[in-house]
Amino acid sequence: MASSAAQVHALGAAAHFTAANSIKNYPNRTVFLGAKLNTTSTPSGLKLRSKQSSARRGSTFRVVAEKVVGIDLGTTNSAVAAMEGGKPTIVTNAEGQRTTPSVVAYTKNSDRLVGQIAKRQAVVNPENTFFSVKRFIGRKMSEVDDESKQVSYNVVRDENGNVKLDCPAIGKQFAAEEISAQVLRKLVDDASKFLNDKVTKAVVTVPAYFNDSQRTATKDAGRIAGLEVLRIINEPTAASLAYGFEKKSNETILVFDLGGGTFDVSVLEVGDGVFEVLSTSGDTHLGGDDFDKRIVDWLAASFKNDEGIDLLKDKQALQHGPKHIETTLTRAKFEELCSDLLDRLKTPVQNSLRDAKLSFSDLDEVILVGGSTRIPAVQELVKKLTSKDPNVTVNPDEVVALGAAVQVAISYFLCDITLPGDEVERMVSEAEKFAKEDKEKRDAIDTKNQADSVVYQTEKQLKELGDKIPAPVKEKVEAKLGELKDAISGGLTQTMKDAMTALNQEVMQIGQSLYNQPGAAAPGAGPTPGAGATPSESSEKGPDGDVIDADFTDSK
Repeated sequence: MASSAAQVHALGAAAHFTAANSIKNYPNRTVFLGAKLNTTSTPSGLKLRSKQSSARRGSTFRVVAEKVVGIDLGTTNSAVAAMEGGKPTIVTNAEGQRTTPSVVAYTKNSDRLVGQIAKRQAVVNPENTFFSVKRFIGRKMSEVDDESKQVSYNVVRDENGNVKLDCPAIGKQFAAEEISAQVLRKLVDDASKFLNDKVTKAVVTVPAYFNDSQRTATKDAGRIAGLEVLRIINEPTAASLAYGFEKKSNETILVFDLGGGTFDVSVLEVGDGVFEVLSTSGDTHLGGDDFDKRIVDWLAASFKNDEGIDLLKDKQALQHGPKHIETTLTRAKFEELCSDLLDRLKTPVQNSLRDAKLSFSDLDEVILVGGSTRIPAVQELVKKLTSKDPNVTVNPDEVVALGAAVQVAISYFLCDITLPGDEVERMVSEAEKFAKEDKEKRDAIDTKNQADSVVYQTEKQLKELGDKIPAPVKEKVEAKLGELKDAISGGLTQTMKDAMTALNQEVMQIGQSLYNQPGAAAPGAGPTPGAGATPSESSEKGPDGDVIDADFTDSK
């Protein structure tokens, strides 16, 4: 981090020098420097000088420094970081902790609890304690059937098909954005106290696989919290920034992110200060909580065998920890208990390399993110898979938030700039030029994701129904399924769309054939896999249509 800090100092000095020259060369232009501009970093690509013609026209150029934080809004825990003295620094919360549980609860007295205090009472108030809300943000009820079964509170569908979280304690249903906003509000309030400065703006991180709807919803959560979300950036990009990879060029990085509730793997390519996510994979139902549960189950089973008491049915024992147990859990035993969980980590890593069309030998660096990567068996597994020693020089709990703070430091976001009219017109023209290309790229990504889902759902349906499906119908479905798989391998967007349509038509025949069977009511034949909104329709825009999916770019 020393080199990163040095670079940040240099950026700040460079901006200060450039601003000074702007004042000297163009005395008729206004430049206001905030008190902290020369101690916090400033964008390397920001040019404070402009053409003399613009200066002669008397256009105003205003630079204002203000506090902006980086927020890692996690599934299980969240963290905040800010630039202090030219270095990214984790903000401690009101409880003195460096991370905050992403948990919100309501008591019978209608009191709202956020963070650690909400987590502590979760076992005795399960129906009114909301956790892992990140799984539901920006998604329809039809998309979260599995996720809704993994939580203790009631997840319901509103009249528009959106996800709502039921809170019987106060007789209200919340959108996932509202609960996330309450977590963000605490994070920002604690940051304001820590920094002794009001914080109203932030850069917020999201998983690389988040779609437009989920990114917009995250930004909306910030707006609900009274926070202006200046940019949404990918978590693996933020982690890479924290490790200082923005200074490197032509490197391929694998980010192994094992958090409390989710597991994500991303492959990035770094070149000339630009981060490109080549592929993502993971398991949204695998994390440190699963490893913890194996230990709890083992302890409870041992206690029941010795004492005849089932601790898993005792809420107080679960909340405060099993009582009067003295035992030894060796690393070997722990790894035995979690062997299947460790095995589940392998496939997403292999898939991410395959999707990026790379081999393990192509990787230049492997970095670990998430507190669960501290498990020795996890680190050993990563080393065996990649044949590289993972980089563990940054605290895995804090790396994403630190990277978000670095993004703040190197962005144009520390400044409020009134650009000359001709510059604005040029930017609008360029944005329109590339809008079509960007839309096509998003459509291609959404289509592939939908095609993968259709393949999975169809295979699942064929397996579950088995011999109940007439052979001729099954043969046609399997033939179209093969064509869709071939289309996915080919990577042509329209071909995948056509193959999905053809497959869906055949899948509909499954339900019809079962319905026509004597005494049958099409058991198990639910909605057509992948049917409904097209990829372009599934990406929802916010009220202002301002969805920003941005990675760091160091303009020269």
